[in-house]
Amino acid sequence: MTFNPNADVSNNTARRRGRTAAIAGGGIGIGAIAVMLISAFTGVDLTGLLGAGSPGGSTGSSQGTVIENCETGQDANENDDCRIAAASLALDQFWDENLNGYVKPSLTIVDGSTPTQCGTASNAVGPFYCPPEQGVYLDPTFFQILRQQFGASAGNLSQLYILAHEYGHHVQNLMGTMEAYPNNGTGPMSNGVRMELQADCYAGAWVGAMTEQEDASGQPYLKAPTEQELTDAINAAMVVGDDHIQQQSGFVNPESFTHGTSEQRARWFATGYKYGLGQCDAFATDDL
Repeated sequence: MTFNPNADVSNNTARRRGRTAAIAGGGIGIGAIAVMLISAFTGVDLTGLLGAGSPGGSTGSSQGTVIENCETGQDANENDDCRIAAASLALDQFWDENLNGYVKPSLTIVDGSTPTQCGTASNAVGPFYCPPEQGVYLDPTFFQILRQQFGASAGNLSQLYILAHEYGHHVQNLMGTMEAYPNNGTGPMSNGVRMELQADCYAGAWVGAMTEQEDASGQPYLKAPTEQELTDAINAAMVVGDDHIQQQSGFVNPESFTHGTSEQRARWFATGYKYGLGQCDAFATDDL
């Protein structure tokens, strides 16, 4: 249990969009899963490599529908869709308190797949942030892929870590970090790796403060994480490390890294959790 059962989460603005489709976890080979996880947590669409769709400039014909049966923290504890929608309230509140001029992103719960300005959103691509839309896309069936293919627990808090990571990319966009440090290729010291590690740190900082955000009546949205929940969140960070992903194919090439190693991702998350946002400048150090 992560949310306080009586917390009011009914005013979330998340929307569901897409069409029903088969879960990718059962039928995608390990090579395609690696492509999916390499693209996960970014705005880069690699669905063309999976045959799952092609990039497009449309955001679809509908802005989506509301997330049903998502009124309380208890609903969030029992349903993945509601959990993600409810967490957006706490994330927006956290960043509004910590970033002047914060503008909340749109949050779309993907049902199967849906077109975006950054390409097709689906569980085959993984969660991502689309900068031109200032929007986060997440198909909750992605959590099943993490469990089935990589042995991750993908529990409640690890799911929120994944969402918080995408919100970290939104903050980088708002702060001009993406513009100041554009893509300069791959490798262990690349801007892409630094961008991902900073987003992990931002996610950890939010988890460290997650009991401070409250609903309109003063009820904290979330309970303090347990040691097991923190372990699960760190595990989620580790399974999407470049080295771990590449090990599935039997060859690790650091010069192709785009997200950082499992150790780095876990460490930067832990740094944010322990020390807060002030220690999250991944662009100011050579000690990644």
